[in-house]
Parts: sequence; structure tokens; C-alpha cells
Amino acid sequence: MPATALAPALPDTPAEILPGLAELIAAELAPQVVDIDLKGIYPGAFLKKVGALGGLGSLTPVAHGGTAYGLRHAIQVIEEVSKECVSTGFLLWAEYALQWYVINSSNHALAAEMLPLMARGEVLGGTAQSNSMKSCAGIEEARLKAKRVEGGYVINGVLPWVSNIGVDHYFHMGATLPDTPGLVIGLMHGSTPGLTLLQNAHFIGMEGTNTFACQFRDVFLADAKVVCHADEFNAFRDRTKSAFILLQMGMGLGLIDACVAMMKRADKQFGHVNRFLDVQADALEAELDAARAATYALAEKIERDGSAPHVKATLQLRLAGGELSLKAAHAAMLHLGAKGYLSNNAAQRRLREAYFIAIVTPAIKHLRKELHDFDTATCALAQPELEVA
Repeated sequence: MPATALAPALPDTPAEILPGLAELIAAELAPQVVDIDLKGIYPGAFLKKVGALGGLGSLTPVAHGGTAYGLRHAIQVIEEVSKECVSTGFLLWAEYALQWYVINSSNHALAAEMLPLMARGEVLGGTAQSNSMKSCAGIEEARLKAKRVEGGYVINGVLPWVSNIGVDHYFHMGATLPDTPGLVIGLMHGSTPGLTLLQNAHFIGMEGTNTFACQFRDVFLADAKVVCHADEFNAFRDRTKSAFILLQMGMGLGLIDACVAMMKRADKQFGHVNRFLDVQADALEAELDAARAATYALAEKIERDGSAPHVKATLQLRLAGGELSLKAAHAAMLHLGAKGYLSNNAAQRRLREAYFIAIVTPAIKHLRKELHDFDTATCALAQPELEVA
């Protein structure tokens, strides 16, 4: 993992995490949340303004235009935005993931060219790594195929849903080579010849995330845009996996925080009956505090030790975060009662957002499978070899 200028005591209040962020959320994101959710409005202008504040550069070295505040700071920025809107928090995660792969690439020329633009929000984009992660976990086949040609690769295949992209955005794609282990990962622009973006689905949540199907028909990926060649893939995955996944905890922490706040507001009027519900705000808040502390502590361990030693702990915490998000949104809906059914009420939106946190890659079932595979492999290694007579 690249060295970062880790702040010794990172801030805990929104005003200190990123000066100007709370005001930007209140002025520009909060008034759009219902339209983002119900009309699919993409908050691209907001993302660019977060970048102008320095909010997209937490992971990026100062030499490449970032602030290098580190993983915990990036999670906190996502968390603050997700308190208002998880769709937009997810887009921030995509922005960090976009940079994270370039930061960890051996292609230093690509990093020097692209990171300053990404860290300042001058270009936006996401990461089309859902299929890659699932294929590596044995959940589904790799959908993109690569063929080595002079100066790069030719890519063919279809990715069904890729978020935070467009014809003027960038994203990462992963493809397999014939009879070659590992994946080729490249940085792709939405206007690349042979690439077609199709918005062929509408969602009950996360509609404003610029999610497209991506068709690759003899798309050329130049070596200059390769983030990771197949023979580098295992080491690259070891460098990137834990932080890539832990960043998603910002969405869950922000959502749970918002649910606690809704429950407390509802209890001012209906506490006399809400007290009979199974989950109460104070108890949920204690669970949130524990999850937040665990997330920040793990972020600092990953900063110190690198990604590879903390993959299992990251999977475990991300699983707990998804489960607690569902618990919190369910509790908030019950505390709000009939009001929660209104189309502009945050309670039903939070419930749909929580399901997204539970199913976005790595989903709860994906996380449980990987943890099962970890335990199975550990047990196999622990078994003594049998002597053959």
C-alpha cells in the first residue's frame, strides 16, 4: 500500500472532517435527495464540488493532487454524505475506488496523468469490478474476455450494471485472457470506440447513480491505460482488497446514524408506544458507536500494515455493517409508522438503501461465502498429512 500522510488525530465532527462539506450538503444535496431517489437525478455537480473542497483526494498522494489524509478520512467523508443520501455516498465510494486502483498500479505514468484530475473532481468515474470480484470468489463467470494484441488488448463482452459512469466518465474493467490466470484491469473512458452504454433498467432505489450496461465489441485497451496486467493481478489484489471493501462501511455508518436520528425524533411524539418495539434508539446508537470505532481502528491498521493481513477482518466487519444497516432501517420504519410510507419520507428510502448496502458487491451472501472459504482453507491447512504405509 502506498505511503500516505496519516493524520495523527483525525477529526470527528462534520465541520472538521472537511471544511465546507456540511454547508455543501445542506445547500446542494439535501434539496435534491427526493429527486435523486425518485427521478434518477444524478448529483454530478455535487461530486465535483466535493472534489473542489478536497473531499475526493483522501487516499491520493499530495504529489498527485490529493490530500493523503488516509482511509479513515475517506470513510468519514462517505459517512457524512450518506447521512443525507446513500446513493450519493455510494457515488463517492466509486470515486475513491476509481483512484484507489490507479494509486496501486505499477503504471506510474497513468497515475501521474489521471490522479490529479480525479482527486480534484475534474473527471468523474467508477469501478466496474462487481463481476471481477464475483468471478474471483467463484460466484459467477468473468463476463469480459481479453486478447493480447500489439500495444494492448482487445476486449469483448457485456457488464450488466456499472455505476457512476457516462460517456464523459472513466471506469475500471477486468477481463480474462485465454489459458492465463489473473485478470487484466484497465482504465476505460465512456466514449471509447466499440463501447456502448445502455440504461436498460430502472431501480426502486439508487436510481440516481448513473448505472449503465456496458457492451464491449472489439474495444481496444492500450497498454498506457492498463492498471494491472494478468501476471500482476494477485499482488495487486493483495494491495487493494481490504481498503476497497472497507470504504463501503461509510455508507452503512451514515445510514445507521440517520436511522437513529429518525427514531429519536419519532419518539418525541410516539415514545410512549414505540417503547414496545424490539429495537430502541439508544441501543442501536451503542451498536453504531461500536461499529464506527471498529471501522476507524481497522482503517488505521490497513494504513499501517497494508491490505493483505486484514482481508478476513474486513469481510467480517463489512458483513456486520450490512446486517446492522438492515436492522436500523427496519427499526426506523417501525418507529415512524404510517408516515414512513409517504413517497417523500426518508424512512422508506432508508429501508431501500439498506437493502442496497446488503446486496451491493460484496453482498451479504458473497461475504459469507468468502468467510466460509477462509475457514475451510484454514481447516485444511491445519489437518496433519496422513502417512501412507
